Amino acid sequence: MSTTPHPPTGAVSRVLARDLATLPDGSPAVLAGWVHRRRSLASVTFVIVRDRSGLAQVVVKGPDVLVGLADVPEETVVEVSGRVVHNPAAPGGAELVDPTIVPLTEPAAAPPVELWRPTFGAGLPTHLDHAAVTLRHPRHRAVWEVASASMRGFRSALTGLDFTEIATPKLVGTATESGANVFEVDYFGRPAYLAQSPQLYKQMLVGVFERVFEVGPVFRAEPHDTVRHLAQYTSLDAELGFIRDHRDVLAVLRAALAGMVEAVGTYAAEAASLLSLHLPRVPAELPVIHFRDALALVGADPAEPDLSPAHERALSAWARAVHDSEFLAVEGFPMVKRPFYTAPEGYGRAGGTGSEPAPGQASNSFDVLFRGLELTTGGQRLHRPSDYRAALERAGQDPAPLAGYLAAFDHGMPPHGGFAIGLERWVARLSGAENVREVALFPRDLHRLLP
Repeated sequence: MSTTPHPPTGAVSRVLARDLATLPDGSPAVLAGWVHRRRSLASVTFVIVRDRSGLAQVVVKGPDVLVGLADVPEETVVEVSGRVVHNPAAPGGAELVDPTIVPLTEPAAAPPVELWRPTFGAGLPTHLDHAAVTLRHPRHRAVWEVASASMRGFRSALTGLDFTEIATPKLVGTATESGANVFEVDYFGRPAYLAQSPQLYKQMLVGVFERVFEVGPVFRAEPHDTVRHLAQYTSLDAELGFIRDHRDVLAVLRAALAGMVEAVGTYAAEAASLLSLHLPRVPAELPVIHFRDALALVGADPAEPDLSPAHERALSAWARAVHDSEFLAVEGFPMVKRPFYTAPEGYGRAGGTGSEPAPGQASNSFDVLFRGLELTTGGQRLHRPSDYRAALERAGQDPAPLAGYLAAFDHGMPPHGGFAIGLERWVARLSGAENVREVALFPRDLHRLLP
């Protein structure tokens, strides 16, 4: 082994760790990455190099082993050139011998935890406080590789259904969509708010593109301090026009979920294996139960306006037992628990105005439960301007701040609906994480604003 302050020259291109075994025995190769682990024996040291694709083994022999490696502690970024030798015992089935190791940075400081250990030995606070480094642990990396593949699958599925990807503002001028739980910011001397969702914008853009989707952050200033809530999370949103009712929306949601599962299996297979993920089977049609029947099934008070966490777990168990499905759609939630733009049950597609919903009337909306937890909320929206005026009046909301939004309906909007999936909640259910913070890169919650 030799070390040098200058990278080796020549025509050999860098090879990723996962591709090392594809090269012939004896061929030259160059790896680049982080020193993941050094393991010294009497006359040989094994240096494990980590790059974006995985791990590769470098075999260092000779009397200068310990001296030379003193300059490359774990997590130092290096470039390694050597010869390929196939070895079934090495990670990936091949290793580099006769190496030249070139540090590309100063020697790295010791990380707060030993990243080479198969399991992450520290608690969640340590991970979150040092996320820039601890995210390098293969298991933490794998979690976000699953998230990344899920987003890829969501985009692919909806693009295949002729949806247009959009990017809506995250600074908004009104906080009227769903109450006062918004973050206020100083916007050049006047108040503005961080968007709680792209809901109003994606509805407006149905009037432009018919079918739209977005992957982006949303912000909720709700003072929850639970294992399932974040103040900022990634929302996978979709909205589509010319629907008959919320069942058309549910069919698109089913296609999106299937695309996400397929993408994890295709693009994050190694990550899924490392995490021992059990990928769900998405049925050809999601099983559906009406809200009133769901309450009866779990023995709840029929006057309940929503499902409790215990109800969600019981209904998920029922769906597995009766429908062999890890997904269950609950439709017909009471209007009182839904936003003003929600269409009531039986809402028509054409002509005339909708009648005023009766107290407690069901809505053309749904929640989809996955492994005991609400994953998605969606449904049909109002689309006639007169219905919006009546809905806002019933809700006691001033229509003036929503003038730009309401203009879309005044100028013609088709029957439409949509849904939103919380990415972190999805990945937490896939991975079995007990706390949603485990699957967020840099989570924001009631107490955490750094790093």
